[in-house]
Formats: sequence, structure tokens, C-alpha cells
Amino acid sequence: MSTSNKKPVGMHFDGSLKAVIWSNFGEKGTFYSVQLARTYQDAEGTYHHSDSFTNAQLLRIARLAQLAYDDILVRRQQDKVQAKGGES
Repeated sequence: MSTSNKKPVGMHFDGSLKAVIWSNFGEKGTFYSVQLARTYQDAEGTYHHSDSFTNAQLLRIARLAQLAYDDILVRRQQDKVQAKGGES
């Protein structure tokens, strides 16, 4: 995803699997994207990230995607409230 010093706005984990939420700004304002990944260690002990998953990991990834989706819905609602000047 991004190689800049930008930090994610949210993360969800399930063991070696993760969903990372990024906030971005475009022509239409703030939008969010999600990076799904799994972390693994090679034979030399170096950690790597992959965006491919086994069939046994797919339901766990789907759950992380749902959590990220729900998280983004809350963030978008908060963005709308802030845009209106903090009204409830």
C-alpha cells in the first residue's frame, strides 16, 4: 500500500492475519482503504507479509474484512458530524 511515513488509522488482527485501515484524501474528501495481509517467517527468521491466503484462512479474512467495514462506517459517520461542526 503506502510506503510513506503515514500511519494507519485502524488495525484488526486474527493471529498472523491483519486488516489495516488507511485514511486518504481525494477530490471528494476523505476516503478509506483496507489492506488485508498475513505475516509469516521464512527459514532464516525474517518476517514477510503476503496478500495471498489459504482456503483455511479465508473465513478469518472475511471476518477481518467485516470488522474493517464496520470500523469505516463509524469513521465516516464521525467525519460527517465533524463536517457539520460537531453537532450530534
